[in-house]
Amino acid sequence: MKIAVCIKQVPQTTEVKIDPETHTLVREGVESQINPFDLYALEEAVRVKERLAEQGEEAAVTVITMGPPQAEAALREAISLGADNAVLLSDRAFAGSDTWATSYALARGLAKIAPDLVFCGMQAIDGDTGQVGPGIAVHIDYAQAAYVACIEEISKKKITVKRLIENGYERVSLQLPAVLTVVKEINEPRTPSLRGKMNAKKAEITVWKASDIDAPEDKIGLLGSPTQVIKIFSPPHREGGEKWTGESHELADKLANLLKEMEVV
Repeated sequence: MKIAVCIKQVPQTTEVKIDPETHTLVREGVESQINPFDLYALEEAVRVKERLAEQGEEAAVTVITMGPPQAEAALREAISLGADNAVLLSDRAFAGSDTWATSYALARGLAKIAPDLVFCGMQAIDGDTGQVGPGIAVHIDYAQAAYVACIEEISKKKITVKRLIENGYERVSLQLPAVLTVVKEINEPRTPSLRGKMNAKKAEITVWKASDIDAPEDKIGLLGSPTQVIKIFSPPHREGGEKWTGESHELADKLANLLKEMEVV
């Protein structure tokens, strides 16, 4: 079975810089880390590989990301955590991609890998949209389940999962191939082993440009992004409020009078 994991490298600092022309995050030269939610996706992919191995089935995990050359560090970390192969989508044409264009580029890369199962974290901490995983599924025409908290059964053709919903859990069975986005409840990510670190150090990272995945320029980057940030600014600081003290009935009367003055009541 071919298993793929989509990861994202996110800033490791709250002091991010914004490109004044594109109004997007400046990632070059900024210390980064693997998006925390993606570590759970990677861990679950490795666990599925190990689970299948116990059943006598072969499986391999390929991790894929889109970003500048420095994103190679995140891919090597993923290999140290159990991934077998890594692919970096890196091209200036990808710069400024919104969630639609990002999911399209990743889907084109995944189409070239042709995985049976794709894992994603439920969202990235720098955007918090949760749109890329489902977007990939739509672009690549795979079945999908979001907010997966547990994989109950898996075979070559079918997977049954328990997904987190607002008032509990929902059990869903999907025909493979499929895309899953996972929540933190699903597992506890491992730490790199010595062998894993050695594998990561000598691993060859495959780098694909837009032309390598047949991604037209009008569907990636700023040109292919239906949504664009027009302006970014810090919200104004709140001015100091007014503190009231006194008996409860006095405060209640004062509040009632204020609401009447404001024509709220």
